[in-house]
Amino acid sequence: MSHRPKGLFAMRAIHRPRLFPPPLMERLAELCDIDQMVTVDDFTTDRALRLLTETEILITGWGCPPLDADTLDQAPRLRAILHAAGSVKAHVTPHCWERAIVVSSAAAANAIPTAEYTLATVLMSGKHAFLHRERYRRDRTFVLDQAISGIGNFGVRVGVVGASRVGRRLIDLMRPFDIDVSLTDPYVEAADAAELGVRLTSLEQMLSTCDVISLHAPETAETYHMIDRDRLAMMRDGATLVNTARGGLVDTMALTAELVSGRLSAVLDVTDPEPLPPESVLFELPNVFVTPHLAGSQGNEVKRLGRSVVNELERLVNGRRLAHQVTAADIDRVA
Repeated sequence: MSHRPKGLFAMRAIHRPRLFPPPLMERLAELCDIDQMVTVDDFTTDRALRLLTETEILITGWGCPPLDADTLDQAPRLRAILHAAGSVKAHVTPHCWERAIVVSSAAAANAIPTAEYTLATVLMSGKHAFLHRERYRRDRTFVLDQAISGIGNFGVRVGVVGASRVGRRLIDLMRPFDIDVSLTDPYVEAADAAELGVRLTSLEQMLSTCDVISLHAPETAETYHMIDRDRLAMMRDGATLVNTARGGLVDTMALTAELVSGRLSAVLDVTDPEPLPPESVLFELPNVFVTPHLAGSQGNEVKRLGRSVVNELERLVNGRRLAHQVTAADIDRVA
């Protein structure tokens, strides 16, 4: 390799060794000239400004500050931003597109554990496992040969809201099961849905016919509170809402009212607000399963995000097309 571009880590320092353990750091150092011990999370310091002057590749992660015009003025050689996490909205500004800086995200890698978590909760929801676990804990007994009606995953109807990376991955993961899957997404045509092997439907029809509704849309001005009081009322009695996407997709007050009534159940890995207030009734309801935003990459899974960045860097330095490039046109349609 004749030229190794100058790289710089921009994220909270605590994340760098988790994202890039020694084997990945070795590959990274072979591909670019980067100080493995230097990470910046503030572009206004003298050290950061000095480093930005020479930086060609910015490897970003959680805690990277916004790349505004003033910051980019200090980085005249910057040509690529490789993000070792999902959304780039917090730090990639319109000024990046104006300067033709290439942007890549590890969102596809982050979609894998989110879809795995969602599949697990869909299957558990089909069994009404969370509710019956609470009942068993309360009663401390059950009748072994007494069949429980109205549960099971044979032919269960699951509605996927949003053909995002997570939504598509979830659809793939559900293929081996006897699950009837439908999809709603304004950007997906019938032919695309057929290729995915799902039925394309309206959100309203999905809400009124499915046993489980799983949210995978980005949070935008159009999708904020898309699951509101009226649409919650469309859901079938006993249905479950699963949200591993963004808390703002759901009107929390309206959902809480439905859950308190016992008409619906919910699996909530994300909420609005996040975290929930300590006094929230959602922590106490037997028909609600709440987790602390852990569906995405956690623990050993974050290494997958670092690997995605290293693979993208290898493509970049070898003049190949990036596999996970994000463009200005994508921003309003992705998380």
